[in-house]
Amino acid sequence: MALVGTVPLAGSASAHGSVINPASRNYGCWERWGDDHLNPAMAQEDPMCWQAWQDDPNAMWNWNGLYKNNVGGQHQQHVPNGTLCSGGNAEGGRYDSLDAVGAWKTTNITSNFTINLYDQASHGADYFLVYVTKQGFDPTRESMGWDDLDLVAETGRYAPSQNYRIDVSTSGYSGRHVVYTVWKASHMDQTYYICSDVNFT
Repeated sequence: MALVGTVPLAGSASAHGSVINPASRNYGCWERWGDDHLNPAMAQEDPMCWQAWQDDPNAMWNWNGLYKNNVGGQHQQHVPNGTLCSGGNAEGGRYDSLDAVGAWKTTNITSNFTINLYDQASHGADYFLVYVTKQGFDPTRESMGWDDLDLVAETGRYAPSQNYRIDVSTSGYSGRHVVYTVWKASHMDQTYYICSDVNFT
């Protein structure tokens, strides 16, 4: 598989991986504010990240640890509606702030885009599932559930690496959406659930 550039390591001894472009919610907050996370200006400039840092800074420091074990492919059973961005309240609720409804910072993408996922531990992938919120769904006002998603890509296996690219081709989307990536790692029954806020241009 094609490789992308590496990123700095997060401050976690148990690091794994996440989508770095379009940036996941907590990776984006770590990337923008990790060196300045106590700056009160964040409350006005980036309020969704502000509430996330206030709720649990470890959700950002451990931006690459949002996963659940032993899901057995039953994603909708283990990740209920309204908790998709926290992976079903993963890690004892550490990531619950990522489910907050509001105007998260977005990455501009086109109808054909590439997901770049950084896998520090080189777990590999049994598969990736990529969803986009349905046209008309407003993530700034509505809590996201499985019925709000369109499956737009499903991959096969990826050999262990630190960088994966998933090419996605869509049509009919415009404006603000959430790209939802489900990554089933290969080393064990461990699944990552990743929300990236985007703007289709």
